[in-house]
Amino acid sequence: MTAVPLLRAPPFPGRPVIVARLASGPGQVPQHILDAIRNARVGGAYWAAPAALCRMPDVVLRPRTDAEIETLAAEHGGEGALWVTGRAAARRVAVREGGQSCDVVDPWSVLEGGALLVAHGDDEWVALAAIIGAPVKLLSDGQYGRRGEERAALVGRVRASLAAMDYLDPFDGRAVTIEAVIDQLADWRRIIAANRPIVAAFGMAWWKRREIRRFLWVPGRRLPIVRRAGQAIRIAAQRSGSIAIWPSRAAAIETAARQQRASGGRISELFRPELVRVEDGFVRSVGLGSNLVPPSSVVVDHRGIHFDPSGPSDLEHILSCEQFTVPLLTRAASLRRTIVGAQISKYGALAPTAAPSRTPGRRLVLVPAQVEDDMSVLAGGGGLSSNFEFLRRTRALEPEAEIWFRPHPDVDAGHRKGAVPDTEVLAIADRIVREPSMAALLETVDAVHVITSLTGFEALMRGREVICHGTPFYAGWGLTRDLGAVPERRGRQLSLDELVAGVLILYPRYLDPVTGLPCPPETLIERMTSRRMRSGMEWLQPLRQWQGRIMAKWR
Repeated sequence: MTAVPLLRAPPFPGRPVIVARLASGPGQVPQHILDAIRNARVGGAYWAAPAALCRMPDVVLRPRTDAEIETLAAEHGGEGALWVTGRAAARRVAVREGGQSCDVVDPWSVLEGGALLVAHGDDEWVALAAIIGAPVKLLSDGQYGRRGEERAALVGRVRASLAAMDYLDPFDGRAVTIEAVIDQLADWRRIIAANRPIVAAFGMAWWKRREIRRFLWVPGRRLPIVRRAGQAIRIAAQRSGSIAIWPSRAAAIETAARQQRASGGRISELFRPELVRVEDGFVRSVGLGSNLVPPSSVVVDHRGIHFDPSGPSDLEHILSCEQFTVPLLTRAASLRRTIVGAQISKYGALAPTAAPSRTPGRRLVLVPAQVEDDMSVLAGGGGLSSNFEFLRRTRALEPEAEIWFRPHPDVDAGHRKGAVPDTEVLAIADRIVREPSMAALLETVDAVHVITSLTGFEALMRGREVICHGTPFYAGWGLTRDLGAVPERRGRQLSLDELVAGVLILYPRYLDPVTGLPCPPETLIERMTSRRMRSGMEWLQPLRQWQGRIMAKWR
């Protein structure tokens, strides 16, 4: 039996990723495992590009020798034949016979059409055809079948082959179930498929580019990350693809596209580049982005972006349309409890610290400041961007409450706009709380007022009342008190764990900081709690912090 498993990881850059290895004992996996593989469309080289066929074939031919090519051409050749082989002779035969040919392709994109597969018994395409239910004709005997065997026998061989493997977690090497591996392979397949249309990236800070390439990776391709908008547009036009952009640079792309069309260049008047927006995720890193700490989580949005309520986004679509299953909600509840218990917020897990003492018997409200020119504030703030005005409005709504004001860490570090002098803050608020961690503060307060801050979502996870002055992504689902205008698209009422499932599991992407692999959120959370996080930019952070202090004094 071959040691190459049917279920295996894509060829990620760097060291090989092992999810299955040959075991010693015989056996058979149950039928529901084959059903799970078929539903997930994993197995074989599932990460390859789908076959670009002008028509679905009647027969799929996988010869190995020149003699087989001539024999199969005589028996199965013609317009309905697809030759899946890298051999030049087979490609010539396909042209001669009026058929089609291709080299390395996603086998699922070919076999799901129900064509007859003609292949050797040790070809993994035979195993996949048996799982799918496609007819098979064998040219020789092998691991996955013998000549003359019916489908039931082929299915039995596949079940035995899968049972002959031990299955491993790709992130720490521990033993896991075959179901867990199928789920992980399915997630990798989904990410690669979503990345495939992206042919260029623009607007990515240089210190994020290594991680961005990992988030947007496609086998066999190094994504061009360009500095000029016009260059990104030319690549997209030449390759008929999309451009991944940081949302703040969308206007530059649109301006460059207009200029190129107006100049009568090579860009068609009809060409409008599709923009895929990439932004920091909600559990981002350990450390500030303004201190050049690359993200371990991003969102990749093909419809819009979550912080802009003026139009739809992938997150809004998920929250509006997803049929949340019981296993998904159970997973979301467990993830929520882990994050809350570990005191994790957007910038990671900090050592547990006590919050200041609150006044007994008095309602306690937290007001987290934001970066005043942040895109989420400009897009979703409903015209409210001033931290001072935000604090003043909160006091008007909470005249009897004890109010704690939390300066934004990027503003305090001197990198961003939005500072309010402490004397002005204390004329309205009862206390300024720069310490302890945001998680510790949220465990202490009764309510949180926000413009669009992620703190509101973190407060919901901890059971706190949240009052939204703007329109953040978590507003309008029946869990917050909404003072801002909410789009009619958000008419659905969600439970807390439905919101958590959409926001933290289905929408973002995560990178394991240890292996560099795309990972589930649970893996990143475990790395954060065990302090196994490295950015690779540690040498720059003291310089960036020094720069921030200088800028804060200048402002």
